Amino acid sequence: MSEKHTQKLVIALTKGRILDEVLPLLEKAGVIPAEDITRSRKLIFDSNLPNVQLMVIRGSDVPTYVELGSADIGIAGKDMILEYGSRGFYEPLDLKIARCRMMTAAPVGSILNMPRLKVASKFVNIARDYFSGLGQQVDIIKLNGALELAPIMGLADCIVDIVDTGKTLSANGLEPRALITEISTRVIVNRASMKIKHTMVQDLLQRLQKAVESSQPNGS
Repeated sequence: MSEKHTQKLVIALTKGRILDEVLPLLEKAGVIPAEDITRSRKLIFDSNLPNVQLMVIRGSDVPTYVELGSADIGIAGKDMILEYGSRGFYEPLDLKIARCRMMTAAPVGSILNMPRLKVASKFVNIARDYFSGLGQQVDIIKLNGALELAPIMGLADCIVDIVDTGKTLSANGLEPRALITEISTRVIVNRASMKIKHTMVQDLLQRLQKAVESSQPNGS
């Protein structure tokens, strides 16, 4: 019996903005949830394909589920993948959705020339690696939200965060400074699944690739 008839493919999706943008891509690739994911409290869903299941979890958990094999494929932001920092999966495809930038930001006009910076971020590994590459000594302060408050309240000299429009920074007296990396949504694949379920995985990747290409203006 072929692998398509003997195995299920489990895809871990990131809830929130990424989910909203990836569902149309999946539909173009021929994968449609059996019920409305956006209106359900369930976490795992069947699809129109008998051998494909979808699970919806926090983006920060997607790499863990994929590396440890509870999900074969994951769809997550590059920020979550970098922060996780694992080599336990492949990253074969950029879906080119939910684009933004990982940047440093600081109070408007402030000069950051002190020998040791206080940096607030929820992306502590990304922040540490970035400043280490610059040879800049830092104290990393982990916060899970409202990072813009940290410089205002004297908790940090600057922050490392996702920047989309920059309006939240501006509203709180901050400005973007250095670009750390461009962020978009990526597909990751468990290493064992790539071998054991190779035909199923490659088929889905090819269909997703075509969906991405057809969704880009002027084929860009």
